[in-house]
Amino acid sequence: MNKTWSSRLFDAGNGMFLILLSVITLYPLWHEISLSLSSKAEALQGGFFFWPRAFTMQAYTSVLTSDYIWVAYGNTIFVTVAGTVLSLLVTSSMAYPLAKKTLPWKNVWLSIVVFTMIFSGGMIPVYLVVKQLGLLNTLWALVLPNLVTAFNVIIVINFIRGIPEEVEESAMIDGANPIRIYFSIIVPLCKPVLATLALWIAVGQWNNFFQALIYLNDKALTTLPLLIRQIIAGQQLAEETGQLADSSTESVIAATIILSIIPILAVYPFLQRYFVKGVMLGSVKS
Repeated sequence: MNKTWSSRLFDAGNGMFLILLSVITLYPLWHEISLSLSSKAEALQGGFFFWPRAFTMQAYTSVLTSDYIWVAYGNTIFVTVAGTVLSLLVTSSMAYPLAKKTLPWKNVWLSIVVFTMIFSGGMIPVYLVVKQLGLLNTLWALVLPNLVTAFNVIIVINFIRGIPEEVEESAMIDGANPIRIYFSIIVPLCKPVLATLALWIAVGQWNNFFQALIYLNDKALTTLPLLIRQIIAGQQLAEETGQLADSSTESVIAATIILSIIPILAVYPFLQRYFVKGVMLGSVKS
């Protein structure tokens, strides 16, 4: 089919717009990469960085030979892994009975779940609950309060409803109890939706800054988002890197930012398709 002149003009204009939008979106990341690979003298000059000036790896050497980045990495990995695994377990185990038509007071429980999507206690009541539970200044303060969200529960409920009931009935005839059915049948069949939620939850936990800011005071519990905020504020570069004589503060900040986002940049291209698939998993089914 031959395109008209106006259609070709639109395609060209649309392509140029998307290219421009991509450049605007990617430049901040490229700027940080170029800045982190620039020498101290060039970094101090500032301005736009379209490529590294006087290429050097000194900023990365300063960061990687310091303990603070590895402490933050360890804390963030623990919060991300523990938060993702426990959240998937609690969310799926909550969604499974709510997806059953025979559950007593089913509509009441579902209304309570939906209610939490509209109304919440607010920051101060949640903080007081975390304090009373003795979770302040522990990494569990970033894990336990985020175990269940109503949105994720509803997504899993809709997915489980699409599983034929005959599958469970045949397992019950063979003598399997509900717990055995849940772990042996429901969880394996829910791998697509659980993979989608795992990606969402992991990204959220990796970037969890605000809760770390209000719940954590111990320097040994610093996470990567909190560390980036601290180094941008200039609170822990001079005494902890110990090698700023050969690299500027700006270069070290840029190198820390790049090192903190490498895991997400490495994982996201392989799991991007789950984001697209997750849009359909949350649709309402009859």
